[in-house]
Amino acid sequence: MRTHALKQSLAVLGALSLATVTLTACGGTSAASDEKVVTVYSADGLKGENGDGWYDKVFKEFEKETGIKVKYVEGGSGEMVQRAVREKSNTQADVLVTLPPFIQQADAKGLLAAYEPEGADQVDAADKAPDAKWTSVVNNYFGFIYNKKRLADPPRTWEELLDPAYKEKIQYSTPGVAGDGTAVLIKAMHDFGGQEPAMEYLKRLQTNNVGPSASTGKLAPKVDKGELLVANGDVQMNYAQSKDMPNLAIWFPAKGDGKPTSFALPYAAGLLAKAPHSENGKKLLDFLLSETAQRDVSAVGGGFAARKDIKATDANATELNGLLEGVEIFEPDWADIGTNLDTYIDAWKTATGS
Repeated sequence: MRTHALKQSLAVLGALSLATVTLTACGGTSAASDEKVVTVYSADGLKGENGDGWYDKVFKEFEKETGIKVKYVEGGSGEMVQRAVREKSNTQADVLVTLPPFIQQADAKGLLAAYEPEGADQVDAADKAPDAKWTSVVNNYFGFIYNKKRLADPPRTWEELLDPAYKEKIQYSTPGVAGDGTAVLIKAMHDFGGQEPAMEYLKRLQTNNVGPSASTGKLAPKVDKGELLVANGDVQMNYAQSKDMPNLAIWFPAKGDGKPTSFALPYAAGLLAKAPHSENGKKLLDFLLSETAQRDVSAVGGGFAARKDIKATDANATELNGLLEGVEIFEPDWADIGTNLDTYIDAWKTATGS
């Protein structure tokens, strides 16, 4: 989690009057709901390092149009869900944005309230909950990055990463904490044909792995500087980062002679149950799916619009679509992953000694 974002949010919450805090603890009342603020807990990736990301632009426009101030807290997908769980009896945030399977996990833990944002009818059924508990706002795909300056001959397969040349030059974010880290397990289990062979591979990879990282976003600067040669990530975040990190290149590991693979890993947003400013949260969700905001997803955010009626033609969109050419896109069994996630995480911990 970015410390300054956390401190900023805690400072704002601490500044609330005792009366407002008391009312919020009861699940929110008209006094709390009338306050011109909305608090967002989000996975990292959509806010720019230099204030030039999709969130930066959209939040600024939302504040100008509505007069509602956005308070933003950022961290790993699992980290944000766990924070919301701890605060369940005294909900502090209004909107949760996180990656699968954590958005499904949040729903299973009773954290989300049903709300279908305006424009959600243009989102594919696979990218939203049937009961309106969450809706994708930015589509995205899982991937890896490498340092293209240091690696003239870039890696193509999982097996190549076992080479001693990569010792202490590979790092992936922590499964169960970061959404992209959990995605490493999902892709490995798909590519290797199940839990057991995937864990056997990740056990061998541990020799070259630097160690845990709660945030995927923090790995890209290390790759760009050459401190790491390979790390995990996702297309949207890494593509946006590459504008300021010229040595980053995105790739999708294949197994052996097979095709490179990936899967959709959208940023999904939901309204938190007992949100202190639920009406403001609904307005923000509507705004995130508005045509104006969705047209900026590729041009500003380096991602893919969640609405199927938005046909992006900007230069970023063209380049992003080109990255996926020749990549086999599979659909994970999210129901299975949601049910058995803890089992998979425990198997990973055992295999890697983490």
